[in-house]
Amino acid sequence: MPVIIDKNRFVLETKSTAYVFDLAFGKFPLHRYYGKKGNEVDLARKGCAFSPYFSTYGYEFMPDVDLLEYSGFDSGDFRASSLKIKNKNGDRSTFLEYKSHRVFEGRQPIEGMPCAEADKDTVTLELLLADQADRCEVYLYYTIFYEEDIISRHAVVKNVGSDTLSIERVMSLTLDLPRCDLDMISLYGKHNMERMYQRSPLHHGLQRVFSRRGATSHQFNPLFALCGRDADNNQGEVYGFNLVYSGNFTDEVEVDQLDHTRVQIGINDENFCWQLAAGEAFATPEAVMTYTDKGIGQMSRNFHKFVLGRILPPCPFEKRPVVLNTWEAVYFNIDEDVLLNFAQEGVDVGIDMVVMDDGWFGERHDDHRALGDWFANKEKFKNGLKAFVDKVKAKGINFGIWIEPEMVNPDSDLYRAHPDWCLHAKGKERLVSRDQLVLDMGNPQVLDYLKASFAAAFDGIDIDYFKWDMNRHLSNVASVCLPADRQGEAAHRHILGVYDLMGWLKERYPNAMLENCSGGGGRYDLAMMKYSTMIWTSDNTHPNDRIKIQYSSMLGYPAYTMSCHVSNHNNICEDAKQLKFRFDVAVGGALGYEFHLPNASAQVKEQIKEQIKRYRLIESLIFSGDYYPVANPFEGSYSAYYYKGEGEILLSFLQHTPDDEREVVLKVDAAQEDALYTDVFGSGEYWGSQLKEGIKWHTENSNCNSNLWYFVKK
Repeated sequence: MPVIIDKNRFVLETKSTAYVFDLAFGKFPLHRYYGKKGNEVDLARKGCAFSPYFSTYGYEFMPDVDLLEYSGFDSGDFRASSLKIKNKNGDRSTFLEYKSHRVFEGRQPIEGMPCAEADKDTVTLELLLADQADRCEVYLYYTIFYEEDIISRHAVVKNVGSDTLSIERVMSLTLDLPRCDLDMISLYGKHNMERMYQRSPLHHGLQRVFSRRGATSHQFNPLFALCGRDADNNQGEVYGFNLVYSGNFTDEVEVDQLDHTRVQIGINDENFCWQLAAGEAFATPEAVMTYTDKGIGQMSRNFHKFVLGRILPPCPFEKRPVVLNTWEAVYFNIDEDVLLNFAQEGVDVGIDMVVMDDGWFGERHDDHRALGDWFANKEKFKNGLKAFVDKVKAKGINFGIWIEPEMVNPDSDLYRAHPDWCLHAKGKERLVSRDQLVLDMGNPQVLDYLKASFAAAFDGIDIDYFKWDMNRHLSNVASVCLPADRQGEAAHRHILGVYDLMGWLKERYPNAMLENCSGGGGRYDLAMMKYSTMIWTSDNTHPNDRIKIQYSSMLGYPAYTMSCHVSNHNNICEDAKQLKFRFDVAVGGALGYEFHLPNASAQVKEQIKEQIKRYRLIESLIFSGDYYPVANPFEGSYSAYYYKGEGEILLSFLQHTPDDEREVVLKVDAAQEDALYTDVFGSGEYWGSQLKEGIKWHTENSNCNSNLWYFVKK
């Protein structure tokens, strides 16, 4: 049983880890241990001056000193709180005490929000805490995914009194660690350069990554890790964390006066306040955590296994389709004959799907107009969209289409009819970005309109793929649907509406694959992955930059989620080595192409044809094999990693920056020492012991140095 309860002690076990907390005086849940199973120890307690305490218990329980499972605001704990509630008296003091618990098979669903899938082996502990004075109950859920070494956490706050409460802060996860000798690894960035790896030692005070942009954002990602100072890809202690949410979030790591570290993950409270009327409940998004003493690479493998098995929806295709996207070739200049030519050229080289990007609907001739008018342009499709799609499909290739449901242009039929359907602050100028405003997805009328529009546009058409884009962040976040005292709910209600529409789209078109995009990787998170088979990793397809973007993404997200295209920004690449380099980078995830294939030379088309054949040999290993990082591109001029499956290994070397020529050694530690391997790509035979010692390669003073080795055990 993964949950063991002995009097006042709770032990939660995964395959390799244990999580332990006690009930002090039968009332206060205190954290004791999170780490390798079998190493559990009771912590030596520390004291501290100027710390309030209950006279009943004296120094034996001090909220500011002890390690807590969940902390109320203004409760004597001066660290960042888990829960902050304003009551009818106007104060925000929240005192939580244990009331009861239960253990059950499966998990507690989270209303309106995506969460990890349970199976017959999933077990959940529910811990009920209460603030008796405010008549507030807090349910803490710990769901154990045993084989993945993952514990998920979320909270439900319920008003069991008669007066309305205001939730001003509510965290999904709080973890107090009795140490601060750790580094923090987090992912920062910007549009076209998302998820840049950074590692820095913890210091006293608060370290924080966050979004207040209405989306998880290009600037920060909710994934982060704490690791021992000596931890690397292969050894050392690592705690990993992530959040199943796509809106404003906060990841906080606070080191206190006693060298304790508090980790908190949840909705960003800067632009959040939720009115909780009598009898109502509010559920937080799900947070997930893992621990390993086997290094950063093992943390990544834990998360990959979890995402593949518990988060991602099933793909409607037996094999992930190789996509040819029209955007960088024609932009808004959608033309039936040109696209039919694209489809035929795609078939000839082995591409599975042609995707018609922006420019097919309404009066959409540029990015200044027509967003929200979701009907096919009659001049571009004289016989209708269905007739065009049927012609594409008749060529033996699948068809995909681009949409951006959350946005509206002021120059659109939709906006002229319903100007108040966008998020806006009354009396203030409506800020545009890319000439777009943001539809209020928390408005039921907006959702009804979008569902009706898409049903009218797509029903009866054999569409295989939707690319859902989102090309600006939220500002003036206020809704006409909410009264003044509930405007703090607008941002969260907006993202709940996004989930609603995504769920509807998948249910309405169950045979279509959904790819998520937000100016590239601006919403690269676990909640989007619950609806999207893959995510457009970045608008930046330059291979030298993609090496870093894809390496950092793999820290917590598997290759199966990454949409990676061979692209050349509308200039046909005739250099065979450069085209090989771009392919070697792109097979770090789901392969696609994004350039004007009909304009390519016969030699380029033949090279692409051979690339796709090579990809088909290794794709199952990329998507289902165990991932092992070898060289961090943020620490040198190249990246290296390998995937290991049953009797096969794919090793990749990718140089992102020109360097002096020197020999490097790429060690394949997971190879079977006494097995003989053949490199299918032609470099010869190797004993596993040789692979462990390392494959030798050379850096170059060039912009396109790469190689792949595909070792298959004889």
